[in-house]
Amino acid sequence: MKETTKDSDIVETKEWISALKSVIKIEGPNRAYYLIKKMIKFLLRHGMNVPLFKNTAYINTISNNFDDDFPGNIKIEEHLQSLIRWNAMALVIRANKIDSSLGGHLSSFASLAHILEIGFNHFWRAPTHSHGGDLIYIQGHSAPGVYARAFLEGRLTEEQMINFRQEVDGYGLSSYPHPKLMPKFWQFPTVSMGLGPLTAIHQARFLKYLHARKITNTINRKIWILCGDGEMDEPESISEISMAAREKLDNLIMIVNCNLQRLDGPVRGNSKIIQELEAHFYGVGWNVIKVIWSSSWDKLLKCDQNGILKKIMMDTLDGEYQNYRSKNSDFIRKNFFGKHPKLLKMIEEMSDEDIWNLTFGGHDLRKIYSAFKMAQKNKDKPTVLLIKSIKGYGLGRFGEARNTAHNIKKIDHQGIKSIRDFLKLPIPDSELSLVPFYKPSKNSPEIQYLKNCRKKLGGYLPKRRQKSDEKLLIPPLEAFKKILEPTLNERKISTTYAYVRILNTILRDKNIGNRVVPILVDESRTFGMEGLFRQIGIFSQVGQLYDPVDKDQVIYYREEKNGQILQEGINEAGGMGSWIAAATSYSTSNCIMIPFFTFYSMFGLQRIGDLAWLAGDIRARGFLIGGTSGRTTINGEGLQHEDGHSHVLASTIPNCIPYDPTFAHEVAIIIHHGLHCMISNQEDVFYYITVMNENYSHPGLKKGQEKGIIKGLYLLKNHNNEKSKLKVQLIGSGAILREILASKILLQEWDIDSAVWSATSFTLLARDGQETERWNMLHPTKKQKVAYITKSLEKSIGPIIVATDYMRLFAEQVRAFIPKGRIYKVLGTDGFGCSDTRKKLRDFFEVSRYYIVIAALNSLAKENLIKFSIVSEAIKKYNINTKKQSPFSI
Repeated sequence: MKETTKDSDIVETKEWISALKSVIKIEGPNRAYYLIKKMIKFLLRHGMNVPLFKNTAYINTISNNFDDDFPGNIKIEEHLQSLIRWNAMALVIRANKIDSSLGGHLSSFASLAHILEIGFNHFWRAPTHSHGGDLIYIQGHSAPGVYARAFLEGRLTEEQMINFRQEVDGYGLSSYPHPKLMPKFWQFPTVSMGLGPLTAIHQARFLKYLHARKITNTINRKIWILCGDGEMDEPESISEISMAAREKLDNLIMIVNCNLQRLDGPVRGNSKIIQELEAHFYGVGWNVIKVIWSSSWDKLLKCDQNGILKKIMMDTLDGEYQNYRSKNSDFIRKNFFGKHPKLLKMIEEMSDEDIWNLTFGGHDLRKIYSAFKMAQKNKDKPTVLLIKSIKGYGLGRFGEARNTAHNIKKIDHQGIKSIRDFLKLPIPDSELSLVPFYKPSKNSPEIQYLKNCRKKLGGYLPKRRQKSDEKLLIPPLEAFKKILEPTLNERKISTTYAYVRILNTILRDKNIGNRVVPILVDESRTFGMEGLFRQIGIFSQVGQLYDPVDKDQVIYYREEKNGQILQEGINEAGGMGSWIAAATSYSTSNCIMIPFFTFYSMFGLQRIGDLAWLAGDIRARGFLIGGTSGRTTINGEGLQHEDGHSHVLASTIPNCIPYDPTFAHEVAIIIHHGLHCMISNQEDVFYYITVMNENYSHPGLKKGQEKGIIKGLYLLKNHNNEKSKLKVQLIGSGAILREILASKILLQEWDIDSAVWSATSFTLLARDGQETERWNMLHPTKKQKVAYITKSLEKSIGPIIVATDYMRLFAEQVRAFIPKGRIYKVLGTDGFGCSDTRKKLRDFFEVSRYYIVIAALNSLAKENLIKFSIVSEAIKKYNINTKKQSPFSI
């Protein structure tokens, strides 16, 4: 249907518009909106192409007639804001007087102070016995303002304020929201751009999950996420907004502080970021509320009968708006209102001060309160508030609406004086050089007001629960008896299969089974986990509205309103978002949950490394399971799928406990130990365990091996002949430990006796060695400690040969702790992967049994125990191609 622009019946058009005006006047805008929707649906049902507008006008969503009555005291709240603004500024300025390298940010908080105060004073509830508390994701760069508020509340001392970004001595304040650094204060790390919105969306869905499964009542809790308009350029920021709409997350409210600036310049200098974001969110089904203009514009908008002002507002670019505020009243008069003579006429009686005071919506308590209230009442869909503000509001010539605003850390005396005057604070000129913190007496109206507001809302925020009040009983190790035993009659299974059996055992446990949260990213069948679909169901807020194609099968795809599985689709970042929500439920909901996130190890830590680091900061507890691990086990998939470095990445996160087990009994011991640490002891650690899809026989647990499995190294097979003069020590992990075992047999053909060690965690061995080395350095006069790996190997004889399915760097990290004078030869799978059989790939990467034998013989020759000619003989015997290109060459 061709769209026409010419009105063929003006009278009829006026009648329709008159009818709509009448509906709005008598029944309200919601009724008018309903009628229009019904008409659009009628046209669509009849096959007509109806062009739908993706944007509303560039004005406030809530008209003046529908502003909620403000429940607070505007005068006191404005003054409180001034106190907080000043102290936030003083926090950063004073830190940089001590050392200019400390840094800090003034402008972000300055732009959203009104937003934060409305939330803190009227909406954001702390946990109480009757309410689980709202969860607030604070915009990271606004941390100084949150500290300044906590200072007025009496939660932070002046000494702590003075030590902003000076934490080493133990009484400072962290740069940004970091639960690791301030575990009683901050709840969510948000300064890594984009991760706040992503994790908040999954947190909101997880609260629905907890309620649906009757773990705890979350019905009245809200998730509030504050972020910047520049932050919305991060793909992670909007990656999950369609999921939020699809899942009807009406407990989620996102506030985008639209100060129109990034770190270096305008967000959308050539267009309009608010309109762009409105289209994004509205298009996927969010409730969108815009707050663009303050009350100071209401009179002008009311006089705008012909819509000229609204048209200019829409046509003006963000780059222009930024420029207006960075100049002066005369510039605004000429360049904004001067775009049309009728606008100049409209403001001819306004003074320069009146023009300058036409501030934006983000600096109007009444407008923001109304938006918050509407968002809080919204049902069946998430809400986004797009609130326009001025970056650096109140900083004047030093940063207000300037491209340099983000990096301001110093202000001269005159600038501090002008800010004092703007905020109307009674600080004498004589004290300004000190940039003193300003705090009224505890009995002052402002402090009493602030405290009473928080008392009504249940207490102070932000605040973090460090331990859950729950005490859960984990199953005894005997519960995994069948997994700990040898596989019978040479039965072959994979460690992935063993892991799934362990998971099923835990799911059946009467004490903690219902607390397990299996999280999958559309590879359930790859890992043999599809049986869980029928067993415990996939969580869906609407249940299953269709008959699955495999309904007639024993194992079919089953979605349930109280399902236990979180199936995230092809979405590792989303899976990690759900895992983090579950892994921190002990803190956010006082409910201990046990999340198992299973993914291709290659597509795990490499792809969601930033989220894994955040998991460490947020003190997550749970299991990350890297399936099909190693460079040579998922052999047919090739370069993009073969993991040779996930354990190197895992080693960079201090509270990540990584393991690369080979056998079922090792997997069982490690998971049981993880349950003990994270559930029984409530330790702030999480486990990364790699499992494989290769089937083979398993020897079972032998008494006394438990400690070594947990520490990272134990003797799997001893020497065959203690009297043999030619001995070597063979160490392996994961997929390549079986090649190590095969090489032990081959070495016997060369009259060499070997012992085989299973290294379940080179990373833990390295950390233990580093801790030991540090203790010895700092305690030189005391009896020196010995690292676990050193102690384990010091009585052994011969060169030490190591091979893993990972980069050599993985095993190299323990070289410093190998007994002195011993050869330590490492084989690994450096370089890009490729497709072939497992056997050929292990030869290609030079980690096969034959290369292990060559490495052992070469090491013995270096020690003058055998001749190098024997090494050459072995190379010839095993058909080693000495002319082939190195696997790690580029």
